Amino acid sequence: MLEGLPPNNAAFLMRLRCGEDQARSVADLVVETFDPAETAAAAFEEKSSTESWAATPWVVEVYFGHAPDEENVRALVAAAVGEELAQRVEFGRVEQKDWVAASLEGLSAVRAGRFLVHGSHDRARVRANDIGLEIEAALAFGTGHHGTTRGCLLFIDDILKRRRPGAAIDVGCGTGVLAMALARALREKVAAGDIDGGAVAAARGNALLNGAGPWVRPVVAKGVDHPALDRPGHYDLILANILARPLRRLAPSLARIAAPDAEIVLSGLLARDVPGVLSAYRAQGFSLWRRRDLEGWATLLLRRSGAAPKPVQD
Repeated sequence: MLEGLPPNNAAFLMRLRCGEDQARSVADLVVETFDPAETAAAAFEEKSSTESWAATPWVVEVYFGHAPDEENVRALVAAAVGEELAQRVEFGRVEQKDWVAASLEGLSAVRAGRFLVHGSHDRARVRANDIGLEIEAALAFGTGHHGTTRGCLLFIDDILKRRRPGAAIDVGCGTGVLAMALARALREKVAAGDIDGGAVAAARGNALLNGAGPWVRPVVAKGVDHPALDRPGHYDLILANILARPLRRLAPSLARIAAPDAEIVLSGLLARDVPGVLSAYRAQGFSLWRRRDLEGWATLLLRRSGAAPKPVQD
């Protein structure tokens, strides 16, 4: 699934057929290395393949807003999966309309508790008691198909079954799925921000499309560095679906804006990322309460230390 916004007018593409673990490794390394406003990576299973060397054919594709340095990209791929596979990397050009069509073809509705994330072609699948979240195919990285988004939505659904958050924030909101889900359920304002102006524009449009415009008004911000977001001790529910490195850096600022009884939902983590992220948040007084693993990604629910039971892994 796509990680990162498709760059505006993205015309450059890197493609590699390989196994699932290799595809995910390359996609992970790309999103950790390149500017997310300029580059997006997608790892997905291919519908069919005649390649005998791939027992489970997967594809990793990287979309670039500018012509990439092919030699450097091959070296990056080699660092992730080895020289042999790096030599199979293909570079080319792609039209924006081709990406949208390809995304729509593989986009199906995804359920996470009471939430149903869907494209416009699946509106009929929203049931009477569902909270439907409609996202266009071109923004498929935030549709809930990615294990990180779905893991967060499931935790939101769990939290809403036992309490009503008083003040919530979605840090690194992307297309706004998490903020919209919570705002639609609560019918109250949810603070939201993202470092990428394109993501913020998409989230604002999605909020209007989904009837959450009065409650979700994202701002461009690095972390919580914005007057609309930076409210010390204010939020009792904090959502951050980003990546391991920025989540570690954000630990002090998220702890600062957290209310005494706050819960923090973190995602965008591979299994190997979890210990380092937990260490960063333990240093700020938070402990792991629950963990979900979906599609190779971990989602964590944290609370203040001192009252945490033995963590539960779903």
